[in-house]
Amino acid sequence: MLKEELYKTTAILLFAQTEKAESNLKPIVCRKKQSAMLWKKMNEHVLKTIHKTKLPYFVYTEKEQVGTNFAERFTNAIQEVYNQGFNNVITIGNDTPHLQPKHILEAVEKLQNNQLVLGPSRDGGFYLMGLKKSHFNTKTFLKLPWQTGQLTKTIARLITKKNDVICFLETLQDIDFIADIKAILKDKIHQISVGILLVLKQIIRSLKPIPDNNTSLYHSLCNTTYFNKGSPQLLHI
Repeated sequence: MLKEELYKTTAILLFAQTEKAESNLKPIVCRKKQSAMLWKKMNEHVLKTIHKTKLPYFVYTEKEQVGTNFAERFTNAIQEVYNQGFNNVITIGNDTPHLQPKHILEAVEKLQNNQLVLGPSRDGGFYLMGLKKSHFNTKTFLKLPWQTGQLTKTIARLITKKNDVICFLETLQDIDFIADIKAILKDKIHQISVGILLVLKQIIRSLKPIPDNNTSLYHSLCNTTYFNKGSPQLLHI
């Protein structure tokens, strides 16, 4: 049972775009209606997940974010949560359908022991980060290899060098490509909401077969860029 004071000093930061913005910035599927529906369901899921924890939370969409790039916008958002008087911040995005309240609550418990918490994504980033105010260092934060597959390794190396303690939650699959959707549909272990499941299945069913001599056609049309915009990727040191 978590202590009452933890709920007063810990807040969740949901750093994610609206469904319209996500559809434009992260067009996993070519059909705009499908893309919008996917992110609508993903945003609904993450908000329901947050509500179940009963922790205070802040939502930063493109309307609230301030900065010229991802690192600046994310850093500013975290700082603003600290400015509200919270000592611990747990950041999450909207692109991990297997995220559950238990992951967030486990992060709260680990923060109580002064551990920095990361929930790794399979692509090398992470779907959750929990850090105390004492962990937050703006200069180091901005220098991290944001939105790359080297982020988690870089953080682990820095933490080890500092002799600080880092706790890793279980690794989950986020959604950046069609291949990620297929991997999620094959996962029989983790829970997923019915609404998201139906949308993902609909997306896969709607894909047209691609000739053997043109296997890159779909990705050339829709996925030429690595779109890891939703889930936070960072740290202290």
